Amino acid sequence: MSALDETIALLSRMIAHPTVSDRGNRDLVEFLAIRLRADGARVRILPDMGGEKANLLASVGPNADGGLLLSGHLDVVPPGEGWSSDPFTLRREAGRLHGRGACDMKGFVAACVTMLPRLARRGAPVHLALTHDEEVGCLGAQALARAMAAEGPRPAMAIIGEPTRMRVIEGHKGCFEYTTRFTGRDGHGSAPDLGLNAGWAAARFALRLEALAGELKAMRPEGVFDPPWATVSLGRIEAGVARNVIAGQAAVEWEMRPVSEAEARHVKQALADHAETEMAAHPGLVMKTECFGEVAGLEPRAANEARDLMLELVGGTPGLVPFGTEAGIWQALGMDAVLCGPGDIAQAHRPDEYLEESQLAACLDMLGALAARP
Repeated sequence: MSALDETIALLSRMIAHPTVSDRGNRDLVEFLAIRLRADGARVRILPDMGGEKANLLASVGPNADGGLLLSGHLDVVPPGEGWSSDPFTLRREAGRLHGRGACDMKGFVAACVTMLPRLARRGAPVHLALTHDEEVGCLGAQALARAMAAEGPRPAMAIIGEPTRMRVIEGHKGCFEYTTRFTGRDGHGSAPDLGLNAGWAAARFALRLEALAGELKAMRPEGVFDPPWATVSLGRIEAGVARNVIAGQAAVEWEMRPVSEAEARHVKQALADHAETEMAAHPGLVMKTECFGEVAGLEPRAANEARDLMLELVGGTPGLVPFGTEAGIWQALGMDAVLCGPGDIAQAHRPDEYLEESQLAACLDMLGALAARP
């Protein structure tokens, strides 16, 4: 059986595990662990607090610092409506591999598992990190990074196989998501002074977000990203229960995409100051912000051995992407990091998601070339 056919067979088994982020992934983790151990890998399974989900870390080659981390996530987004076939049954048609997670990003994971025995012969450590809950804030990768910081291993480079059409990507912004909730005091709309309108507080908060968007633009008018500045976006406002009732509750759902940690700190401090001023001016008002995820960006750096290695293997010129990944987590752990994986992000999170067989073959070629390097 060719490496491509073996990988497609494995991908079919992986897609059959519906690892949507609101479900467990332990069955798939255990299935892969059996396969990886049979191939000689040292395997660690690291469960989450609930025990229904886990990260998997498989290592081959010398038990030493340095070497390479191959990074992928096992969770997928919900299938939604509009599929032409069962989203959790691989459909192979016209050179395309259809199924939820085929592109994002079980195809890359299947290729890595297939090629790990060959990568074991490199003479340097190779680690495969498979995480849970990437799609809901990179929770698994953050937990795995904490474990690795405490116990090792300590790879020198990380390749994150998100779908880039096998192009080398050296940077992306962070993605921080929040909901700020406002609690006032409801009452009859005919006597607004007897209540405390949380809706007005939410509106003032929304205007502060708008002002911050302008401040961030002024902080970084030029740069490599499009747009170059950090962004703030207001996604949703909810307040009150009826026209004639003072809004006692309100919420604003918002996000920011910082280029640097300094910009994230600027926004957080500005909003903390705003909340302090608001609650002092309106006794009884309560403002609380809930964080749904803070995914660090991947900072483009002049010195990046992972980028340089991948450019040698696949060619081209390095680029940037607008979507967030786990790469910044590995960069913060001290690794040179780069994105390069099969498939097109345009196919992710959509009905009839697919991965082209030619892209999967190109990924296997890249891993084979990597295995052949000393």
